[in-house]
Amino acid sequence: MPPPDQNTLASGSIAAILPAAGSGRRFGAASNKLFAELAGKPLWFHAASRLADSQSVGRVVLVISQADEAVFRKRYAAMVEQLGVELVLGGSERTDSVQAGLDHLADDPMVQWVAIHDAARPLVRSKDITAVFAVAQRTGAAVLATPVPGTVKRGKLKSGGSRTVDRRELWLALTPQVFSIGLLKQAYQKHNGRPATDDAQLVERIGRDVTLVQGSADNLKITYPEDLSVAEAILATQSHQSE
Repeated sequence: MPPPDQNTLASGSIAAILPAAGSGRRFGAASNKLFAELAGKPLWFHAASRLADSQSVGRVVLVISQADEAVFRKRYAAMVEQLGVELVLGGSERTDSVQAGLDHLADDPMVQWVAIHDAARPLVRSKDITAVFAVAQRTGAAVLATPVPGTVKRGKLKSGGSRTVDRRELWLALTPQVFSIGLLKQAYQKHNGRPATDDAQLVERIGRDVTLVQGSADNLKITYPEDLSVAEAILATQSHQSE
């Protein structure tokens, strides 16, 4: 794994796309889980602000559902304006939303790189953002990842015959995932609707390597309500460390 190089990307040359159109059914709330609050701010605001704080990021595109549009434009209007967030309507699948974000950026010659970040990851550290940006600049495609921490088994529940998997080369993909805009557009042009769990998988399908950059394990994705308690503790720790 390459060392985190110094970030020399031109100011404003990266556009961040945050897919936020999903329903978050596993969270169990009646409304979008991204409206859940962490330290008094909605999850999406934390995620967007951490990308917006980078000097390399010139545009932040939040891809939302039509059902949530009124909430963003009314309840969160001041926050959207504060961060300079651009709201774009997405689709039913994550790939549809990223494609909508790419289409929105199509006429901007300043954008050379695209960082895709889960709007439900409010805790990504600035040093990890800088590291993945720098490696993407060198390789064209880079993603944050963290080593799988525990023993991994392959098998089926209650059927016996489990086998231990060597985890030394296993990593959990995080975000941001950063690509040159031309490469990401090419990957999406070749995308034929096959399921993909992240954008790196689409890039891999066209034969391009994606470089792993080790990120902090506390870059938590909020999936279940109980994750908020963990996130509160992590945020408190991060705030203390930055003092």
